[in-house]
Amino acid sequence: MRKIGWLLLFVLALFFTRPLWEEYTVEYVDLSFLNPVDAWIDSLEVDQYVDEAKAYWMEIKDEPAAHIAASDEEKIPGTGIELDQIKIGMKKSEIEKIYGNAKRVSLNEYNLVWHTYHENYQNFMMVSYDSNNRVNAMFTNQPSESSFLGLQMNSTREEVRSRFDEPIKKLKKGNIIYLLPDAGEYDLFLIDSNYITFFYDLHENNTITAIQVVEKSLEKNHESTFGVPSDELKKGFEFQLFDLTNAARVVHGLSVLSYDESVSNTARKHSEDMAIHNYFSHENLEGKSPFNRLEEDGLIFSYAGENLAYGQTSSIFAHEGLMNSLGHRKNILSVHYENLGVGTAFDEKSTPYYTENFFTN
Repeated sequence: MRKIGWLLLFVLALFFTRPLWEEYTVEYVDLSFLNPVDAWIDSLEVDQYVDEAKAYWMEIKDEPAAHIAASDEEKIPGTGIELDQIKIGMKKSEIEKIYGNAKRVSLNEYNLVWHTYHENYQNFMMVSYDSNNRVNAMFTNQPSESSFLGLQMNSTREEVRSRFDEPIKKLKKGNIIYLLPDAGEYDLFLIDSNYITFFYDLHENNTITAIQVVEKSLEKNHESTFGVPSDELKKGFEFQLFDLTNAARVVHGLSVLSYDESVSNTARKHSEDMAIHNYFSHENLEGKSPFNRLEEDGLIFSYAGENLAYGQTSSIFAHEGLMNSLGHRKNILSVHYENLGVGTAFDEKSTPYYTENFFTN
């Protein structure tokens, strides 16, 4: 059909442009052989064929652009970066063939949703999708044994920096330039149009402990330091911290903790109190300890502990920071705890406060 259409366009073009070339050609070529063609064309309803040619042209005129777009889509920068079988730009349906349905969906600081995949916290992966259901961010604190960008999962911070040169020291968002901390807990690199964060375990020889990949456009469009406060974002951070904690425990051969909503309320009230009254402490302004607050809310426990974090942009950064703080790490990896409640809150500047209460009845 395509060839016939082009032939029709060619014949009509010759017919209507004949006055332009005929007088120059007749001196060299006997055009009498065209007389039957003239008779045939005169017998046709030319208007009908012109209309058909116009319709065909309208149908195909956008096709080259569509083919170009498809070709470009196959070469989207960053689609070569693969993390545990997932690539930026992959369709959600492809991910679910590998990981199944998400165990949880929760709002993140980009005002998008983390889809959390795991099998009882094994093979833990968090994936974000754009409006076309294509991957635009991913995170895991259980990197597989396969290599990532030429690095093994026991690679050290020094090996990462040796491969990618110096990490990013500052990040511009809107009209503000943010200086990134240089505590050695993580490095940020711009690789193939993706921001890649390598998190390191300071207590395991500075080896890679987690990886986050975010499309450059997604990060650049997020112009503020923190997410927009909302009840949904509070719950998102809380569930993400809970899941991240269990994923870390599984890596270290420990049992999974159970979520406790009543203790989450206790934790949430403490985060709110710190955010409202602008302090950061395990002991509140009334001098009450975590144990006092748990007992006031009617909890009977044999073991209990509390982790606090403040100012991290996301639950991921909060968790990784807690894992690098020895006292908080001991709570996360304790064999004595069976349950966990998590509460978050935001102050007037949108700064997040995180409280984790661990306990065993």
